[in-house]
Amino acid sequence: MNPYEYIDANCQDFVEELKALLRIPSISTLSEHAGDIRRAAEWLRAHLKTIGMTRVEIFETPGYPIVYAEWLQAGDDSPTVLIYGHYDVQPADDAGNMWQSDPFEPVVRGGNLFARGATDDKGQVFTQIKAVQSLLETGSLNVNIKFIIEGEEEIGSSSIYPFIDEHADLLSADVVVVSDTSIQSLDQPSIVYGLRGITFLEIEVQGPAHDLHSGMYGGLVHNPAQALVEILAQMHDAEGHITVPGFYDRVVALDEAERAELTKTPFTLERLKRETGVSAPWGEPGYKPHERIGVRPTLEINGLVSGWTGEGGKTVLPAKALAKISCRLVPEQDPVEIDRLITDYVNTITPDTVTAEVRPMNRGGWAVMNLNSAYMQAAVRAYEFGFGARPIFMREGGSIPVVVSFQDVLKAPVIMLGFGLPDDNLHGPNEKYSLECFERGMKTAVKFCQEIASL
Repeated sequence: MNPYEYIDANCQDFVEELKALLRIPSISTLSEHAGDIRRAAEWLRAHLKTIGMTRVEIFETPGYPIVYAEWLQAGDDSPTVLIYGHYDVQPADDAGNMWQSDPFEPVVRGGNLFARGATDDKGQVFTQIKAVQSLLETGSLNVNIKFIIEGEEEIGSSSIYPFIDEHADLLSADVVVVSDTSIQSLDQPSIVYGLRGITFLEIEVQGPAHDLHSGMYGGLVHNPAQALVEILAQMHDAEGHITVPGFYDRVVALDEAERAELTKTPFTLERLKRETGVSAPWGEPGYKPHERIGVRPTLEINGLVSGWTGEGGKTVLPAKALAKISCRLVPEQDPVEIDRLITDYVNTITPDTVTAEVRPMNRGGWAVMNLNSAYMQAAVRAYEFGFGARPIFMREGGSIPVVVSFQDVLKAPVIMLGFGLPDDNLHGPNEKYSLECFERGMKTAVKFCQEIASL
């Protein structure tokens, strides 16, 4: 039996195993789920031992644990593939009651597996685990394999960067594989070769010393919630350009060849409506939709908190207001510099009736991969085999800052071998993972290892 036949024979069992992992609510941003984070790490350690990894360890960190595994029986002369993923997930809060089923009780509907973490990233890293198992069980694994699976990706990955620095020898590899992105469709696979960087900040506006009666003080005391909204409104102009002075200074324009490659990315208004429910696109004029979400920087308001937000009314003039904002950054923007530019701008436009504080929370760099490397071309052939079509190349709007660390510290090329779909609702209600993507993804991952072995 070859590894592809093994996948066909065991795919349903693999789905049931994935369900067990998805039932663990390993939500890294909520401290009350610290025990669940630990359970997910322990589950992965046990499972990686079960599939035949010869060394499996949990490394403690100042934050959440990192799971490491290796199988190096291919020998010193064989290439080594390091596979990265994360087992932590986003919260599944749903104020609109839009989840059609319990987010931590996985169910299959219409050929999709629905659960929090199904595609981001438990399902995708599990795809790689099962591909390695299929190679091992059929005696077909001709490359060395290492896994590094973290539990803090959704909260900034603060522990993994020093871990990579301190364990560069342990993690050394010829190529790093990251399965945490999407393809365009089942009929049109795609490879992400560029990721935006990120900086995340809080802006807090303080007014009176304590909450006030809005009838007694409204019109006399500048409402901090209103002041914050006034500040945020000055972050963009009417057309969607970011108005922070110097924000665009380092942005590198695409050359015509790369821009032509990106035009192969299919993106229509109908798709936008289907995926988001919005009626029309928004953003910088002069850039196509796929450019706005892949190669242009952004400044987004992620959350607003102020005053009374409970049931019913309370006529309060709040003492303070808080906004959480993030910027997606592109080559050659520096997150530290962007933090400074935003801080300076906020200080400039804050009315003298209130005070404002800008607090940087976490940052991550952008990354671009070589389209012409032997490893990238091996990925092209793997997708052609697994999905039956040559992949197109695209820039990803999201951020995976650890990619930069792999490139800089390990000096290894990174390949984004993603198997999600654009409508998988990662971070949203009814997150899903296509079972067909799961099956084709395993076969693509197997093929990739075989291609690497033959280089």
